[in-house]
Amino acid sequence: MFKAFSGGVHPREQKEGTKDRAISDVRIPLRVVIPMIQHTGAPCRPVVKIGDTVKKGQIVGRVAQFITSPVHASISGTVREIKEAPHPTAGKSVSVVIDSDGKDEWDTSLRGRKDAAGLTKEEITDIIKESGIVGLGGAAFPAHVKLKPPKKIDTVILNGAECEPYLTCDDRLMIERPAGVIKGLLLIMKALDVNKAVIAIESNKPNAVESIRGALKNPDIRLEVLPTKYPQGSEKQLIEAVLKKRVPPKGLPLDIGCVVHNTGTAVAIYEAVCEGRPLIERIVTLAGDCIKEPSNLKVRIGTSIKDLLDECGGAVKEISKLIVGGPMMGIAQPTMDTPVIKGTTGVLFLSEDEARFFDETTCIKCGRCVDACPMNLLPSVYAKLVKKEKWEKLDDYNIDDCIECGACSYLCPGRIPLVQYVKTGKRELFYMRKGAQ
Repeated sequence: MFKAFSGGVHPREQKEGTKDRAISDVRIPLRVVIPMIQHTGAPCRPVVKIGDTVKKGQIVGRVAQFITSPVHASISGTVREIKEAPHPTAGKSVSVVIDSDGKDEWDTSLRGRKDAAGLTKEEITDIIKESGIVGLGGAAFPAHVKLKPPKKIDTVILNGAECEPYLTCDDRLMIERPAGVIKGLLLIMKALDVNKAVIAIESNKPNAVESIRGALKNPDIRLEVLPTKYPQGSEKQLIEAVLKKRVPPKGLPLDIGCVVHNTGTAVAIYEAVCEGRPLIERIVTLAGDCIKEPSNLKVRIGTSIKDLLDECGGAVKEISKLIVGGPMMGIAQPTMDTPVIKGTTGVLFLSEDEARFFDETTCIKCGRCVDACPMNLLPSVYAKLVKKEKWEKLDDYNIDDCIECGACSYLCPGRIPLVQYVKTGKRELFYMRKGAQ
């Protein structure tokens, strides 16, 4: 119970509004907008055309690269448009627009495998790939890639930290579907050929801890309860807290024999392998001081934020900031036409009082950003280098290791938007490297 990682902060949790709200289904949307970018890696290309009839679970976008993930229709109906549409992280993305036929019929080619124990690890991984499973903690890295590591893995960590304020979708999933979490983890272990796993949950989720503990019967899986601290849900910090090992600079968890998956990802893997259900929906937390009924909803991919707000009773005050994700790492949105994608963990509807806008002032060299950084980096240096456009120097300070958690910005007394400077620096460094090739 006394495990932790270096750095980090303790923001207000703000989970009271939804932590006791059971997951509920939403109405089938009349229209969905399915972006071709819903994962880390190569964007998909549409494999349907305007006027086509599609079934729920049918692939509507894919590409041949390894680091990518196909996307599926989340409703049955007709392809109305293929166009550039709002996207929660990319601004805009080529998207397939589907109008519902009201039937909600599954693609009949989909088949589950109740005899999953007889599947090989290669068969499990192939099903996960074709089902479009990505990391559901927010990063949306294709799950099948993590299941084909180039190095030997000895430990799997299942991430149930959910450290972002407001968000409770993973908490509720662990409370309500502990068997699915564990069955999915066992499939992950089989695909990686490992016999040791840890389910890590923060101490502010006692009901989830008891739910998982009650369902856990396998001696090869241990439950680890961690003290609450942000950003413990980041995989490198979780590894440090659970295993007391540090991923090397510019390295990956597999470099120390570890793979981390999210609890929601585990349930999606179980559903894909055993029930034949590709990733067409996910749990999303709807919260903030502007929303009438904060909720945890099971949402079809491609549903608009406006539809979700209506589902929760609408707004009770003027919305000053609309955020997809949590308040620390989420992205502000310019429109409610933005759709839910695979990586959408939450949507926050915040008033001006709750959002708290600040003007940037001067760095006073207090070092609080350095103390808070869980990656032992120098956020204030990044801001200075970006302001001076010294892009080549950013690489010397390992800017790519920054996880953009926002701990530095949260504590900065000068209200300097350090994460925004990091994002700018990473982008310019990327283009500089690309131009040098």
